[in-house]
Amino acid sequence: MPLPLARYRYTFRMNQPLQLPQYAGSLLRGQFGAALRRASCLTGQPRCEPCPVRNHCPYPAIFEAPAPTQHALQRFSHIPNPYVIEPPPFGTAHIPQGHPLTFNLVLIGRALEHLPLISRALQNAFAQGIGSQRACGTLQQIDLQHSNPAGPAQWTPIWQAGAPAIAPHNAASAQALVAAPYPAQTRRIALRFTTPLRLQHQGQPVRPHALTPRKFIADLLRRISLLAEFHGGKADAVGNVHQLVALADTLQHRRNLRWQDWSRYSSRQKQEMILGGAIGTWTFCGELTALLPWLHLGQWLHVGKNATLGLGAYQLLPLDAAF
Repeated sequence: MPLPLARYRYTFRMNQPLQLPQYAGSLLRGQFGAALRRASCLTGQPRCEPCPVRNHCPYPAIFEAPAPTQHALQRFSHIPNPYVIEPPPFGTAHIPQGHPLTFNLVLIGRALEHLPLISRALQNAFAQGIGSQRACGTLQQIDLQHSNPAGPAQWTPIWQAGAPAIAPHNAASAQALVAAPYPAQTRRIALRFTTPLRLQHQGQPVRPHALTPRKFIADLLRRISLLAEFHGGKADAVGNVHQLVALADTLQHRRNLRWQDWSRYSSRQKQEMILGGAIGTWTFCGELTALLPWLHLGQWLHVGKNATLGLGAYQLLPLDAAF
């Protein structure tokens, strides 16, 4: 496996009613980032760039991963951060008082080492209140998704309210999920996008009619490669990327995708922003053997712009549902 990862599920009991935006990924990411900085910062510097301990602080390593000043292949303006927030489904608008708010957090590579700090930051964020109403919530449980040889993946509690610390757990059982369980002769598979896929070309989003397997595979492999190199210490984890991208060119495909717009408030730009992406089903047919492990892994990493706030989420459909 090119890099370690695990998916955790957080359950908060809301002490006040919470009104959510149309899609809560941006809200949760913003609250997470602010709380993580408060929990990590030792110097009180207003910005991270000039801070003398920046290279040793967990906050930028997790939330503002610095791009390398030099690289053998290219220069980077930014690199992907080692987490993905998976919020409640689109349209989850209201959490009544006393009801649970549940969301997932995928941690990647060295970010796994900071699970206690990350969990404390989230706990503090909800204790101080989230959203425009500053609704408070209490962390009730943290679960780890793990593989189940006898069936679908399952969840195991690793912390519950009142426990002094997160229980030791075997992250390898979570990492086993990414071993693609598909036979070598698989030639058809479908990807069902549950949050908008925002692939970009020359700074503009690619509309559904212009999406190609080559573009999707190239962007997915680039994301996997960068995460593995900068957060897992594994350069060239994917292998021959050019060969895999060329293989994507040979695939037949059928799109059943539509464009979905949504809005989010940007605290940095102090305004509402309209974003959009493709949702629906995309079917690939052809020589898939070499691509399947990476397509499978993408279900944890997501793909495309704003993947950290949960966009570009997809599920591989069973083969009998592919057509």
